[in-house]
Amino acid sequence: MPAAALYGAQTQRAVENFPLSGLRLPRAFLWALGQIKAATAEVNRDLGLLPTDAADAIIQAAEEVASGRWDDHFPVDVFQTGSGTSTNMNANEVIANRATQLLGGAVGEYRVHPNDDVNRGQSSNDVIPAALHLSAYHLAVTVLLPGWQQLETTLRRRAAELDSVVKTGRTHLMDAMPVRLGQELGGWAHQVAQWRARFAHALEGLAELALGGTAVGTGVNAHPEFGARVAARLAERTGYPLREAADHFAAQSSLDAAVAFSGHLRGAATALLKIANDLRWMNSGPLAGLGEIRLQALQPGSSIMPGKVNPVIPEAVMMACVQVQGHDLTLALTNQHGNFQLNVMLPVAAHNLLSAIPLLGRAAALLAEKAIADFEVRTARLAEPLARNPILVTALTPHIGYEKAAAIAKRAYAEGRPVLEVAAEMTDLTRETLARLLDPASLT
Repeated sequence: MPAAALYGAQTQRAVENFPLSGLRLPRAFLWALGQIKAATAEVNRDLGLLPTDAADAIIQAAEEVASGRWDDHFPVDVFQTGSGTSTNMNANEVIANRATQLLGGAVGEYRVHPNDDVNRGQSSNDVIPAALHLSAYHLAVTVLLPGWQQLETTLRRRAAELDSVVKTGRTHLMDAMPVRLGQELGGWAHQVAQWRARFAHALEGLAELALGGTAVGTGVNAHPEFGARVAARLAERTGYPLREAADHFAAQSSLDAAVAFSGHLRGAATALLKIANDLRWMNSGPLAGLGEIRLQALQPGSSIMPGKVNPVIPEAVMMACVQVQGHDLTLALTNQHGNFQLNVMLPVAAHNLLSAIPLLGRAAALLAEKAIADFEVRTARLAEPLARNPILVTALTPHIGYEKAAAIAKRAYAEGRPVLEVAAEMTDLTRETLARLLDPASLT
């Protein structure tokens, strides 16, 4: 045991038993553990199950854990016992030793006991899934939703600014009918808004806490009011609408709510990747690509080609989106290992969900701030293809029929001439009528 360690023997055994990855459960999870241990001590004190002095010491120590003061004393690897017992006992030992210090004792003296006092009314089997839900909820509210709100706000602002800019639409990566740049960005904004709404709905599942179920869901060794009281106390502490799980057997044997939320993260990641990739294509060039927009030059793009600048922000965001989808696959696989009354992959589930949530939130904010907020439109590059786009002939089909329109389009493309000129030669429509029917802005 390190001389300065606040943890005890069970934590040290876990350090020695699981030298696998060097990964630790993240700050948000330790915050949730601290909040849970403080709330349970408050409830046990109020129920007369803990002496006031011991409970108050536990509460102070647990709040210090929640604040991050003792993060260095949580050395257990993510890949450990599937229930997360090692991490729960790590918290119990740190809090018990710190509470003992606050009561005037020495580390290891345990005037406050890790199991009998800090863990009273609890089991790793309900504490760890509760901490998973609470920490995921916290990250969603503080990082994910603000990031996606920033992205939506930025997109709507730029869509309004650029709504008069007309460009060639594309389907199958081929020229299609015109669209306004504001419409294109507005479509992205609507995607983002829909995913924010789905996140908010999925948060309802994460608001359910397994506390009160203890070992197998029956609540053995816990006061009958324990789960509801702790959830209410945690709601007061955090401001989140937390509640006791409706069914403790489901809450402890499955990760359904976490998997559902992760599924939304995966879906949103595919939408964000589409937006980032569209920006990358629109920025391509500057001479041989589409060259519709110019992203801000943030850094040199090549170690060998001077002057090259790459779309680094969209690429970074796309990689983050791919990683989020990988996290989701892992989380889905963990849920399959809910054997009877316990899921035995809780720590790795926590690691993946708590990695994905802030990553996707920060990726959205980054794309908004460093790509969408200040890209420039190359209006001259947009204008020329509009006039020469053979697909504009689509607007003539109600007047001259599909076959005639197709013939005009083929000839305009083959001769490299504007559709209006060819249509004037091949139809009886006046130039004024053709100009009105083929006006790109009106077609949007």
